[in-house]
Amino acid sequence: MRRRLNRRRLMQEPADINITAFMNLMVILVPFLLITAVFSRMTVLELSLPAAAEHEQNIQEPLFNLEIIVRGNSIAVGDREGGLLRRLPRVNGEYDYEQLSLLLRQIKARFPEKLDATLLLESDTPYDTLVQVMDRVRVTQVVVAGSVQSAELFPEIAIGDAPLTNTSTRMAGK
Repeated sequence: MRRRLNRRRLMQEPADINITAFMNLMVILVPFLLITAVFSRMTVLELSLPAAAEHEQNIQEPLFNLEIIVRGNSIAVGDREGGLLRRLPRVNGEYDYEQLSLLLRQIKARFPEKLDATLLLESDTPYDTLVQVMDRVRVTQVVVAGSVQSAELFPEIAIGDAPLTNTSTRMAGK
């Protein structure tokens, strides 16, 4: 009878959990994560979204609202009020960022006080394309006295959705 009671006591006692391996893992993993977190660096760009209501402007002052529309087959640069200035089609499946930079430099030369631009993208535009276009709109590389320097173009960027084209409107209706 005693044997049965001893067996029951042994069976009912909880088993010890060995957490030594887990503790060793934590001792190594936590300092590693803390050390690598110090080396990560984030860059934050301030963006201003288009306002819901347009502010009234003086009639005497000529308005130029730079608008860059990124589509699947081209990048269109224009004035919101004046219309298209130039369309840069894709060449061999790639956007022509150099021509975009050159065109934006010419626009900046005509409107040196202008700091803002609106970037309109189709919904399926890759993130890399967005970043590449934003970089070209914000700054450009210029050669001054034999050295390459960054020159500010349009640092205040507003982002929005590209207007639908006629073919997109027809397809949306189907």
